[in-house]
Amino acid sequence: MNKADILEAWGSHLSEGRRRSPHTVRAYLASAARLLDTLPDSDWPALARLDGPALRRQLAARRAEGIGNVSAARELSALKSFLAFAREQAGIAEAAPPRVRGPRVKKGLPRPITPDDALNVADAVKGMAATDWIGARDRAVLLLLYGAGLRIAEALSLTGAALPLGETLLVTGKGNKQRVVPLLPIVREGVAAYAAQCPWPLAKDEPLFRGAKGGPLNQGMVQKAMAAARIALGLPETATPHALRHSFATHLLGAGADLRSLQELLGHASLGSTQIYTKVDQAVLLETYRTAHPRGR
Repeated sequence: MNKADILEAWGSHLSEGRRRSPHTVRAYLASAARLLDTLPDSDWPALARLDGPALRRQLAARRAEGIGNVSAARELSALKSFLAFAREQAGIAEAAPPRVRGPRVKKGLPRPITPDDALNVADAVKGMAATDWIGARDRAVLLLLYGAGLRIAEALSLTGAALPLGETLLVTGKGNKQRVVPLLPIVREGVAAYAAQCPWPLAKDEPLFRGAKGGPLNQGMVQKAMAAARIALGLPETATPHALRHSFATHLLGAGADLRSLQELLGHASLGSTQIYTKVDQAVLLETYRTAHPRGR
């Protein structure tokens, strides 16, 4: 078995067996490929024999390339998963994977944007697009992120079967878990406007959001459109498509939503993932106090 065969098996396991996102599959494949490049033998038994010192050497090499704590932690997670898979393929799945402690990563708070800015950036991408239908498309995607709290991958995985949108939408999220999210009129109207202008047939089993040539819309195009709108509006670099989802959560919490409801709306597997938004809300309140109170500065 050669390196290409191993990577193909690993990629299939991630995408089909684990249903990981395309972004995660690419990242995990890249980590595995870097490790394989350092080994004299490319087969499952050789990978299954790798121990903690081998992983630490690999991380040290990546550190020498200049990666930070966050990237190093992700690399370690990817390699541990890869070696666990290698043990299964080698028939020794009961063996424990190497125990290597990753670097400490300070978990930063999401940076929400204001409701007005969220809507302004959605309108801006529409006005800056090369064609009307592409502008309507980009606006519809961003409205789904802010108005319904979808992840960008969730929005782009929708098919024509979602049309016409009703008051709720069935969303398939991480781990193939499904949830129902309510849709505001502005979101439904935005998606309907795009569907009416899209030059490609939106069949029930085809992607809802299309690229300029009719294929599935790539995340990078949405990120690029929002980056241009962010610059035009003078918003900070943290105003990304994912920040719209953070803003959705923060604004709902600030309006009185309870954590359990927010957990369901966001599709978080654990309440702990949702509790970070309580800290965001406190941070927003503190900043508002400091700005507005006569003795806050």
